[in-house]
Amino acid sequence: MANKKIIINDLPHETRVALLEDGNIVELFIERQGASDSSGNIYKGRVQRVLPGMQASFVDIGLPQAAFLYVNDIKSGNDDLEAIFNDNADSSTSLSNPLPNSGLPRASEKSPVNIVDLISEGQEILVQVAKSPMGTKGARITSYISLPGRFLVLMPTSKHVGVSRRIDDEAERIRLKELVCNLRGDDTSGYIVRTVAEGIGPEKLAQEMTFLKTLWAGIQRKYQSAPSASLVHQELDISLRAVRDLLVHEAEKLIIDSRSGCQEILSFLDTFMPNLKDSVELYEGHEPIFDAYNLEGDIFRALKKKIWLKSGGYIVMEHTEALMAIDVNTGRYVGKHNLEETILKTNLEAVKEIAYQIRLRDVGGIIIIDFIDMEKKANQEKIHHALSEAFLKDRSKTHILPMSEMGLIQMTRKRIRQPLTRQLCEPCFYCEGEGHLLSAKTICYNIHREILRNVRDMAGEGLTLKVNPAIAEQLLGDESQIITSLEKCLDRQITIYPEGRFHMEEFDVLENYGTSGR
Repeated sequence: MANKKIIINDLPHETRVALLEDGNIVELFIERQGASDSSGNIYKGRVQRVLPGMQASFVDIGLPQAAFLYVNDIKSGNDDLEAIFNDNADSSTSLSNPLPNSGLPRASEKSPVNIVDLISEGQEILVQVAKSPMGTKGARITSYISLPGRFLVLMPTSKHVGVSRRIDDEAERIRLKELVCNLRGDDTSGYIVRTVAEGIGPEKLAQEMTFLKTLWAGIQRKYQSAPSASLVHQELDISLRAVRDLLVHEAEKLIIDSRSGCQEILSFLDTFMPNLKDSVELYEGHEPIFDAYNLEGDIFRALKKKIWLKSGGYIVMEHTEALMAIDVNTGRYVGKHNLEETILKTNLEAVKEIAYQIRLRDVGGIIIIDFIDMEKKANQEKIHHALSEAFLKDRSKTHILPMSEMGLIQMTRKRIRQPLTRQLCEPCFYCEGEGHLLSAKTICYNIHREILRNVRDMAGEGLTLKVNPAIAEQLLGDESQIITSLEKCLDRQITIYPEGRFHMEEFDVLENYGTSGR
């Protein structure tokens, strides 16, 4: 089993959570002030439009964009989800998707009813966000509510009891299912038993059932009194989701650089998982935590289109509106024997990097990979098998088709949130949207990290920060707390100097000697 750790960089304006496997970052989650992930949140919505031709509707839930509600995600009075589930339902949840994978009907299933028979314009409805807004698309929502706990997922709109497929022991699966059925008694709510519940006794399951039912009752009461298009229940913040979904299932250790954040996590564990408190460690090093674990370089590399391989080959990843296109090239690699062997080695090396980059960048939807053409069918099968093996550790569901005659592999990966490039970048106005530029907010945060990184080598009484005028405006306006916190932390004055000739991402930090006044 790989050595897995969770590294959390917790700042007032931004929290970053990295999952490490054997020292390498494989997943990254980012939550910024005023832009938290809405996945798992529950809202009281009002139906804006019903579109019978699409069997869908748009619902106002209080977010800038109307949410999308498909007919199969609407609970009707005579719903019976028993046919939708199976006993091998995968109950695993993830940091970016708190809803159980099997908890929603598939959109491809033919609906037996028309949407106009289920909802109407102006109707109020309780919904949960299944997928956060992405770009110009609003959130995907469902009326099938799921409330995850440590051992169980409560599904109050279903009657089904399922067990995580990760529990292999059939006798244990039967024991857990019977235990949950007996404990719920006359309660008609559905439950999914999570992987971590393996071997758990009835007392802990009963306690969690009581907690989840109490939580659901509170949500129902709040729904009755809440105004339309308002938040009724908010998911845990990103640090606590990391504890619930990663520390329990994926990692052995969690390291965080914030004392207050560490205390919050320990309090959470003290209530729900006291046996895991020893797994939490407060980082107190002088070097920024992501630098200490050599993560910044990998994150920066994940924003690039072209990624070089150790052999000298390279891959190009191009994100289009509908899909991700990946091209594999031999580059500087010329091989040692024959052409087919050179191509196979480059393709096999590319497979590992492609799987790593897709997982780190959190690319979802349709992915087309153009491998270098190989003549031998056996070599094509090797590439397909290697790619399938490389995605076994991925917590997002993938489907990979065999290589086509054109040397293409088509695959899909479950998409829950925006990929990393769209979280950290914005369209570049220097090239009229043909490429990407780090967002002004990201540049401000990079400046913050750079100053903290080099402060020990600075001897001046104050600092002058030269930046592009747009970044200066951001630092003196929306992100002024960055400068305030730096001045307080460093006990030095920082002067912002707009430099018109600077590129948006360019900045310079100069030391001041004998300064007085801003």
